[in-house]
Amino acid sequence: MNTIAPTREDAFKLLKKYNKKQGLIRHALCVESVMAHFSNRFNEDEEKWRVIGLVHDLDYEMYPDQHCHKCVDLFKEHHWPEDYIRAVISHGFGICTDVKPETNLEKTLYAVDELTGLVASSALVRPSKSILDIKAKSVKKKFKDKSFAAKIDRGVIKTGAQFLDMELADLITQVILGMQPVAHQIGLKGNL
Repeated sequence: MNTIAPTREDAFKLLKKYNKKQGLIRHALCVESVMAHFSNRFNEDEEKWRVIGLVHDLDYEMYPDQHCHKCVDLFKEHHWPEDYIRAVISHGFGICTDVKPETNLEKTLYAVDELTGLVASSALVRPSKSILDIKAKSVKKKFKDKSFAAKIDRGVIKTGAQFLDMELADLITQVILGMQPVAHQIGLKGNL
């Protein structure tokens, strides 16, 4: 069976089919926006990067013990291209898969997934509760505090920055910029 590149609309429908929790939908929208931001930095296919960002945790809500594995079946059932599937699987490198990120897209997804959570958590403890006025310095301070958002794997974020050959502060800045366009949708517009 031939595969056709899925559209953003296809991806969002698939995401909603397997994910009902608002927090997971917001995370997906967040990662999608950051991936779009980075696609433009790398001069790559924004639609493809958006789609992959949107569905990267497709199997997480329904199949958390099979994360990055069950999605293979789900994507194949919907005739998704192999490179899309590989990109999604690679974001679990060293955590739940051994598929190492190789392309700019894969490295970016790996680098920003955990970091978007840290940035969002950092924004929520600010007086403004907003992504629109946060700076990398504030997030970096929270990054160093291991008790803050303790479930977020700082090692993955560091490795992701290395994969992209970026300083941590620059990566954080770019993630913030990537999240800002969807501040309202992800609940981080705050009281500004």
